Amino acid sequence: MNKKPTLTFGQIWNMCFGFLGVQFGMGLTLANMSPIYRYLGADEASLPILWLAGPITGLVIQPIIGAMGDNTWGKWGRRRPYYTIGAIIASICLIAMPHSSTVWVAAGLLWFLDGAVNTSMESFRAMVGDMVPKKQQSITFSVQTFMIGVGQLFSAVMPYLLTLIGVAIMAESNTVPDFVKYAFMAGAFIILSSILWTGYTTKEYPPEDMEAFKKRKTERGGLLNTFKEIFQAVKEMPLVLRQIWWVKLTIWYGFPLMWQYMSLSFARHVYDAPNPEVEGFSDGVAMGGVGMAIYCSAPIFMSFIFNRLISKYGTRKLWALFQVIGGFGFIAFQFTNSLPWLFVFCFLIGIGFSGVCTLPYLMLTRTVPKERVGVYMGLLNAFICIPQIISMLTIPLYYEPGLGGDPRNALLLAGILWIIAAPLALRISKTVDTLG
Repeated sequence: MNKKPTLTFGQIWNMCFGFLGVQFGMGLTLANMSPIYRYLGADEASLPILWLAGPITGLVIQPIIGAMGDNTWGKWGRRRPYYTIGAIIASICLIAMPHSSTVWVAAGLLWFLDGAVNTSMESFRAMVGDMVPKKQQSITFSVQTFMIGVGQLFSAVMPYLLTLIGVAIMAESNTVPDFVKYAFMAGAFIILSSILWTGYTTKEYPPEDMEAFKKRKTERGGLLNTFKEIFQAVKEMPLVLRQIWWVKLTIWYGFPLMWQYMSLSFARHVYDAPNPEVEGFSDGVAMGGVGMAIYCSAPIFMSFIFNRLISKYGTRKLWALFQVIGGFGFIAFQFTNSLPWLFVFCFLIGIGFSGVCTLPYLMLTRTVPKERVGVYMGLLNAFICIPQIISMLTIPLYYEPGLGGDPRNALLLAGILWIIAAPLALRISKTVDTLG
């Protein structure tokens, strides 16, 4: 068996650079879709339903793309065709999104955008398992965490920066302001250029045994066999992934509430503007974007110390600790309307997120067989999608009676769920701390 060569830091950086663009595009939608829906006339309680595109497309697409990538090899490599096509489609959708004329046009474009982003994201995650030796996987996922933070940081703050240079923050009724439109245009350029850079600078490795690969491709090729491969992988899923599922369930039932309601919480409780017709709503949305940017800065900071923390505490304990910190950040929104303190709490949530976006993937690459990295990476991302679908279908049922129709209470629920996830993380097999 051929041993994977040790990569230089420059090679790791280039391989992960496209992830920055993916996260920039994703960050724009996470920070701005709820305000876009509200600008177009959607009511607050219906927002979770309108966000269903992301988890449903992720649930369907990521395992399929992962399994197809596992059985792909050609002159364009294994993962490159998928993340490149995803980038092209995503950039088109980003340009069109803020020009939507109705809520349902915006929701339809979100389906296409999320499908494209999930295609690219799955391919980047799987490429780490393909190319990086185990001794370098933690540093590689740290670099990906850095890219996640930088991409989402600039995407979150971009609309606010545009307002500082005079781009219009107000718009006519049922239209999206220019500062949001220009930010999405910038996102289209960044996602496409960064992914093309990774494709240009990163050469993927061919299968170690080409004859065995061709035989496996013949046996597993085609869409029907792809589904068979996914179902077989589910049946043979390692214990560690089954344990990770319960952590993901609690985290990701609550996590979408941040994207759906954080900016609205800023608008309502800092600016006393519960809807777009009230003066101050756009200011609240802009400050919500700043809060999201601060949240995104935490993974950048944490990426520099991840390796040391993992070596000292192990992946399970570190994940549990981060969930408690992030959960406290959500809950603390209840206690103040002060912008500086709310920004501090956003940073704490970001610390929790840095564990969510790194540690389970490291656990997976240490656990699953290399020939199934793609399909299991897709299934791990399905663990993100299923709880979100449940959340988005159920939250509207009790947003008014159970959460008082208050976006801040939605954040409280997210915080409680994150803290519940901590002891579940400690139940994961200790093998994830000793392998690799």
